[in-house]
Order: sequence, then structure tokens, then C-alpha cells
Amino acid sequence: MTGPISRNRLLGSLTEAASWPGADRNTVMALATALVAARADAEGSRYFQGLSKRNPADATAHALAGFFQVRAGHNVAAAISKLDKAAAMDVGLPQYFRGLALAELLRGAGQPEAGLAGPDTGRAGQVIADLEFVLAARDQFPVFLLRAAYQGLARAYRVLGRQQQAAEALQRSGLGPAAADWPPIFTGFSLTPRDGMRLSAPGALHPAPDVHVAQSYDFGDFGFIQTSAGVVAIDAGTSPDRVLAAMADLGLKDHVPVSHLILTHAHFDHIGGTMAVRGPDTQVIASAGFPAEAERQRHWRVPRYLTGTGASPAPDVLPDRLIRERTPLVVGGTEFVLIPVRGGETPDALMVHLPAGGLLFTGDVMMPYLGVPFTAEGSPEGLLETLRSIRQLAPRRLIQGHTTLTENFTVETLTGLEPALTELHDLALARIGENMPLPNILDLGYLPALLRDHPAAVVPYLVSRDDFIARLYHQRTGYWQPGGQGLDPRSQEERAAALDLLAGETAGAFAYAAATLADRGDLALALEIIAPGLLRYPDSRELAELRQAVLVRLMEQRQLSDPFGFLVYAEMAGAELSPVR
Repeated sequence: MTGPISRNRLLGSLTEAASWPGADRNTVMALATALVAARADAEGSRYFQGLSKRNPADATAHALAGFFQVRAGHNVAAAISKLDKAAAMDVGLPQYFRGLALAELLRGAGQPEAGLAGPDTGRAGQVIADLEFVLAARDQFPVFLLRAAYQGLARAYRVLGRQQQAAEALQRSGLGPAAADWPPIFTGFSLTPRDGMRLSAPGALHPAPDVHVAQSYDFGDFGFIQTSAGVVAIDAGTSPDRVLAAMADLGLKDHVPVSHLILTHAHFDHIGGTMAVRGPDTQVIASAGFPAEAERQRHWRVPRYLTGTGASPAPDVLPDRLIRERTPLVVGGTEFVLIPVRGGETPDALMVHLPAGGLLFTGDVMMPYLGVPFTAEGSPEGLLETLRSIRQLAPRRLIQGHTTLTENFTVETLTGLEPALTELHDLALARIGENMPLPNILDLGYLPALLRDHPAAVVPYLVSRDDFIARLYHQRTGYWQPGGQGLDPRSQEERAAALDLLAGETAGAFAYAAATLADRGDLALALEIIAPGLLRYPDSRELAELRQAVLVRLMEQRQLSDPFGFLVYAEMAGAELSPVR
């Protein structure tokens, strides 16, 4: 057996959905990055060759065909011709992928001798032209694409002997000095000991003249609405200093304290900076479920990688007003409507509607992980109820509690997302009723046919699918599972001892099995072999190095769609990733 044991569910579903007529650009890009992370270059080459033939006018499909053909090493000259053709057809992504593909051909190339102009020199010049164009127009490209652009530039500069510019490109990428020779890294996430996790580069969103949203100044986003009677803040991030930094950049530093602070729910990343904006006359408003949720959160240890050492612990926040039903609020002539809902993440969700501008601040009601994955909360039914109520409200635009949610879970996606998740809910319940184990339900990789007519909903659905099923499963089953699982729990040390007997009591057997699994793409299974191996043989350098390599690849698999999984593997690896600049 040479293929993987486990099914890559996300990759399989993206492969199917990207082939549908009218597939969304986000679906195609998600597939491309997933193929790179899986080291599936030959598969990517075959797939996009076929897609480009079926869609001869699609420049991105042609560019990806050439990109993966170069990475797979199949007829490189023909691949470069495809890339040139794509770049002549359209401007944007074709230049990006041509630059990355040609940078791949420079891997390991050194500085040329003075006066020589070999193929590496010419390719390096084209890489620089393409990727500098991309960075000059960076506002037109998703942030997650920019790291790889800097990686490619660093490699090209190095080939041309421009070492200072190579070093600057790597610094701006947020990656370490060795990153020029890594596979492309596609993520806007960053992780540093001081700042914790950020989902994108810090920035501002201005969906209306008097509405300002601070995005990725912290793990969570927060908003400010200027009225004639003062500023109304919606949420307060993780730490006071981050809220104040955002307000200064938004030109609001003289508007502290605010007149009203509306909290969308009691999670630490939405209330931690309360003291930065609250004064003696500030009215703090939350839903009626806020106190109970805050008490639950009090007993949860927040992973330090999530907040960073620069964040203070979330304070005890006592709201001045609790909302139990849909409630109008007028501040300085600006109308707000406060809407308590059960939501998908917490039972204390409070949405904030600005009818005049058609804006709806949703907090985390659409968080695809249905609660923080580390705690037992979240409601699939609450998510579906809230999606239906938002569709009935019909706002113009959604402002979510995190940058990536605002970018991907848009109003336009809801017409497909809500019925797709409803269909998934019914299917999962039926399989749970048949005592099907959770891994088997997940491996169905269910992709509702109705999404063919709603291409923008494909990526939000796939990002949500597995956690939606898992949360539903754990809410509907006991701690004893089919087949006796959970009936007699064993410690990790006990399992490690039993596996050691199977391995012949040698570290080498653990290392061989783990390396074989990793080579086949079974990274999670490889880690499950390495962990007990290290418990039995803690001084094994081979197992320790394998663990680090597997964790980095698991980070790559989660780098686009799963910040919590990315964070967990990064913390296990002790990895850092600075923000892209």
C-alpha cells in the first residue's frame, strides 16, 4: 500500500466543487493552496490541465496548470509557455503564479558569476517583475497570498546577488532566513509570543462614513460608530493597549471614554479591552445570557498562544443593561437595533443592526467551529436559527467578529450556506441515529448538490462542515461510544507501552512507521505514532526531528481555513510567524 490511509476530506471536496460550472474563485484558490500543502503537485497538474481545457478563456486555470506542471517537473518548457499565455490573457493572478512557478525553478540556485546571463538570471528577472507588480497592487490580492510572493522575491534577489534585498523580502514575509527554500506559505495568520495570534494584517474597514472597524489589531475585531452624542463601541478585543492603538490609527483617540459599549458575547477576545474605552458614564450593554457565559469562561484557561504575553487577563465585566428581546436604541440620532440570538458559538450572542446603513454586527454567531473548540459549547441548531433570522432581516452587509469571517461569510453566501448546513444537519443526525462513529460520518465528505447553484457558499460550508458535525455528534452521544470506545479509558503512557510491545520495543520501529505515514500524507496519524514513541524513547533525536517536521506540515494544512488548528500545531512545534508586511 503506497497511498494515504486517511482521506483528505477538504481536498476531495474542493476538487469536486472547483470543477463545477461557475465555480467561485475562492474555491479554486483554496484548492490550489490545499494541493501545495499536500505536496500533491502531480495531481494538481493533471487537474488544472483538464480544467483549463474545459475553460479555455479562464486565465487563472491556465496559470495554475503551468504552476503545478513546473512544481511537478513535467515538461517545464511547455509549462512556462502556459504561464506566459495566461499572463497575456489577464492581469493579476496569472502574474502571481508565473512568478511563483519561475521562483520554484530557482530553488537551490546560487549567485551567478559576474557578467554571465544564464537561464536562472533571466528567470529571476521575470520573477521580480511579476511579484513586484503583485506587491505594488497588494490591495487587490488576498493577504494570504503575500507571504509566498516575498518568498519568491527573496529567491530571485539571491540568484542575482542582491543579498540585502533578499533579506528584506524575507523580513517582510514574516518568515525566517531559511524560508526562501521552503514551499510557498499561504496564510495571513501570524503567531508571536507577545501578540499571540492575528488572523490578518492590521487594517481598517469603513463600511459607512461614521462606522470604523479595527481588523486584526487583536485576535478579534471591534467597531466604533460616531454619533452626535459620542462614540458607540462594539466589542473591545483582548487587551486595552490594542484597542487604544486601533483608535489612535482610526483618528478616535480623543473619543475615550465612549458613550456606549455593546458586547456581542462574553468571550475573552471581545471583552478584554473593556477598560480602555469604559468610563464612569459609559453604558455597557450585553445580552441577558452574558453573565452565565462569563461565569463559564472564568473557569477556562486561555491558551497563551491565542492571546500572547502582551495581553492582560480578561476583566470581570458587569454590564449596565441586559437585553432579552429585540430592542431599539437611539444614540445621538443614530438608530441601533439590539437582537439577542442563540447563535452558533455561544448562547449569549447579541447582534447589532444599523438600519440606516444596512449594517449588521454579528459578533461570532457564524464562527464555523461552533464554540471555541477547547470548550463544550456551541449549537448547530442555534447557528441555523440565526442564519434564517439574518436572511429575513436582509442586511446590506455583515460585520463579523473576526477579519476572515467578514471576508468569507458574507450576506451573499447565506442563501446557499443555510440550506446546505440544514441538509448536513439532517444527514448527520440520521447517521448518529444509526450508531455510525464520528470518523465515519466525517469521511462521508458530504457536499450538498444545491451548492452548485451557490458557488460563493462552498468555502464557508467546507470550513464549517467537520466542526458542525463533530459538535452535533458530541451533543447527541454519550461518553461511551459504539464499539466500546470510552468504556475503559487508558492514559497516554499506557497506550504508549502497549504500542511499544507491538513495535518490538525499539524507537526505530516508531520512527519508521511515522516517517512512512508522513511520506504518504497521513500527517495526523504520523503524529499519533510519534507521540507515544517519544513517551517511551524521550531521547530519540530521530523521533523529535520527525515530530517537528510533521507539525510544520500540519500547520501548512491548516494555514488557510483553520486558525485554531493552526494555533495548536504551532504551539506544539514552538513555531513563530510574524505578520506579513
